[in-house]
Amino acid sequence: MLNPSSFSLTADAAARLRRWCGASLLLGAVLCSQGALAALKPGDKAPEFSAPSSLGGQVSTFSLSEALKKGPVVLYFYPAAFTSGCTIEAHLFAEAVDRYKALGATVIGVSGDNIETLNKFSVSECRSKFAVAADVDKKIMKAYDAQFMKVTGYASRTSYVITPDHAILYEYTDMNPEKHVENTMQALEQWSAKQKR
Repeated sequence: MLNPSSFSLTADAAARLRRWCGASLLLGAVLCSQGALAALKPGDKAPEFSAPSSLGGQVSTFSLSEALKKGPVVLYFYPAAFTSGCTIEAHLFAEAVDRYKALGATVIGVSGDNIETLNKFSVSECRSKFAVAADVDKKIMKAYDAQFMKVTGYASRTSYVITPDHAILYEYTDMNPEKHVENTMQALEQWSAKQKR
């Protein structure tokens, strides 16, 4: 058995080890705080997608191009159904859906969950107010640069407002769910006011 007290480091080696550990911790903290390492920016073209979705437990296919024919789309990515942050965010979007609809917007949530899980989530947490789409192969997440840490298989918490011309109007990434509705609503209201001029 090894006896830890039998090992000793020179002062120089101990200092190098402390610097290396500190740098590793700092890098880890920065990466974790970033969540998604990149995201589409305002003005970028929104990638087209279709995916199985659930609204109130009823499965259909959500098509971005079809939804954009009716008006802007608020597309939000979330890591996983039934987790605490994602449940909070779903409740906030459900409470705001009527305000989005008044501005002509469609809300769609996207995660890597399967459609069976989303059937339940769409009823209980989304309160049958908006659809959630299954991105089990992660193609939509990848197209929108919305993968958490690019390696986990989970979506980052990223929200987009997409205008009917397929342009990204607004992007917001933050793992805290509290400001996604407020920020996307503000961007949508400003865009809508400009359209009325």
